[in-house]
Amino acid sequence: MFTKQRSRRFGVAITAAAAATVLALTGCASSGDGGGDSGGDGGDANLSVTFLPKNLGNPYFDTSSAGGQEAVEEFGGEFAEVGPTEASPTSQVSFIQTAAQQGVGALVVSANDPEAICDALDEASGAGVKVVTFDSDTNPECRDLFINQATAEGIAKIQVDLIAEQIGDEGQVAVLSASANATNQNAWIEMMEEELAANHPDIELVEVVYGDDDDQTSFDKTAALLQTYPELKGIISPTTVGIAAAARYLSTSEYQGQVALTGLGTPNQMREYVEDGTVTAFALWNPADLGYLAAYAAQALITGEITGEEGDTFEAGKLGSYEVGADGTVLLGDPYVFDADNIGDFDF
Repeated sequence: MFTKQRSRRFGVAITAAAAATVLALTGCASSGDGGGDSGGDGGDANLSVTFLPKNLGNPYFDTSSAGGQEAVEEFGGEFAEVGPTEASPTSQVSFIQTAAQQGVGALVVSANDPEAICDALDEASGAGVKVVTFDSDTNPECRDLFINQATAEGIAKIQVDLIAEQIGDEGQVAVLSASANATNQNAWIEMMEEELAANHPDIELVEVVYGDDDDQTSFDKTAALLQTYPELKGIISPTTVGIAAAARYLSTSEYQGQVALTGLGTPNQMREYVEDGTVTAFALWNPADLGYLAAYAAQALITGEITGEEGDTFEAGKLGSYEVGADGTVLLGDPYVFDADNIGDFDF
């Protein structure tokens, strides 16, 4: 069971605002061979790395991109971040195509849909671009590596454990998710349902709703849930945009302190809601570390240090050594619980 005392791979916390500048692809990508292997020494490798989050203007991805930029600067590469303003299934396709045309060394992508961007990623791979997914995966055939923030089972269980503790292990709960097609969200929700059925028979999951990782939509969905289910005791929101919007609604309504809220959020977003008692505890990993690890994985692929095969190992700067697991997956580590006792220790 995850507790706030468990060890984690948090390095020095990184303030996303200092490194969230969006860079254009033109001028940031090398114009060489499209990022082919350099024989393993990295001496003449195309170390231009472009991050493509689900959407721009999302504090979570601002933070992961800041971590990625830190890593790229450490290993002497060129960093760029591009992306859509809305997290729709096909909104990333044009950015993938442009990156491939510009000849970047690697793309680091959080997928809005597991299949919709695969053709574009295949074309990029064919042009010599290494493809790393993080946070939300594609079909494994569409990329070289997936950097997993934590196991789906662990993420699901910690959120169920938190809501169960906060509502006395009984009553109605709902889930406020991101988009209906988000690979990671759907996997976590399915496992939450299994965990509830197996170990929490007195908790009823009444509905899963989708805020599309949009603040106002998530705010409105929270209001609708509370109107539809007057006996609702808790909300789980496994998305940083959703949990912050739900907390904002609860904090200014008669439901503050009456309806529990947990899920996945960043300390800077959630600090005021923990301090005012709206939220008792929530979980996450360090998204800056996630982006940092993804960038180093991209470098290892570009230089030929690894190919993405199970058992490959590579060094990731301050985070140390990592090994590629089954299906080309690299695991960052365990989720971490934030509460009133520790939230002041973090700044991201």
